[in-house]
Amino acid sequence: MDSVFNALLISEQNGSYTKEIKQLNTDQLPRNELLIKVRYSSVNYKDALSASGNKGVTRRYPHVPGIDAAGIVVNSDTQSFTQGDEVVITGFDLGMNTWGGFAQYISVPAAWAMHLPKGLSLKEVMCYGTAGLTAGLSVYRLLDAGINPNKGPVVVSGATGGVGSVAIAVLNKLGFEIIAITGKSSEEYLLNTLGASKIISREQFVQTYDTKTMNTPVFAAGIDTCGGPILSGMLKSTKYGGMVSCCGMLAAHDINTSIFPFILRGVSLAGIDSVMVPLDVRKQVWQLLATGWKPDNLHAFSQEIRLNDLPAVLDILLQGQAKGRYVLAHDVI
Repeated sequence: MDSVFNALLISEQNGSYTKEIKQLNTDQLPRNELLIKVRYSSVNYKDALSASGNKGVTRRYPHVPGIDAAGIVVNSDTQSFTQGDEVVITGFDLGMNTWGGFAQYISVPAAWAMHLPKGLSLKEVMCYGTAGLTAGLSVYRLLDAGINPNKGPVVVSGATGGVGSVAIAVLNKLGFEIIAITGKSSEEYLLNTLGASKIISREQFVQTYDTKTMNTPVFAAGIDTCGGPILSGMLKSTKYGGMVSCCGMLAAHDINTSIFPFILRGVSLAGIDSVMVPLDVRKQVWQLLATGWKPDNLHAFSQEIRLNDLPAVLDILLQGQAKGRYVLAHDVI
């Protein structure tokens, strides 16, 4: 039986893109193994790019963004899921060229979905969303490389954004000293809400740590969302045997460094991808985020919004002014 539902639809006309709340029908969705009633989604920078007409993210319009979704299985054509199962989908092609979580229904292949991790509600898993999974994967790689609180501080860039916020909160839960890099005035949020130990501005960080071929080793590790001189500065200032993870390019898509950090200090650069990461690793990290890594104040850095709020929030993300996570709550259908 077809159902009418609400969605944020992005339309293209003569090179311009409009955002409108529209009523759609489930018969407009692709035919896939799972039909899911979406209860919560979250807002990511990639969603803002998709909603602005970035063809590197979304090729075809009209389109419904939303790379994250958490909800309930309505119909399943596979034995892996049954009607009523609570599931979460992050990454793959959801919200890129497949209509995504900014709609009250989605239709996806079963391989994209996983059962809701024990210890998380549908809302809580979207307080994390793709940004939280990316942060979790970054922490996972650091711990796997032997980084621990006794090794020294971890520096985190893009500290007030989704990835940075979750990374700092998780690292704080695990007992690390954290140096937060930010371009915003957010002392209360970073120190008291997330648990950062110290704040440094982007400009000061670059001036201090990206001026030489090598700098005094200060950091045990780094989590970078920016690229460019911030990533270069992290690599040049990481202690022997340390690791820097890279998951974004908010500042630039290149870096300016030599091979010296790698061959003289044994520093590793770990690329983090949350889109196509294998399901077994995805499940491991989600279970850690649901249990021992779960911040006590997960909801404190997540703001709940509705469909009508989305256009303004997407603009905030596109302008680089977001703080924490935005969780989209769909009205009960």
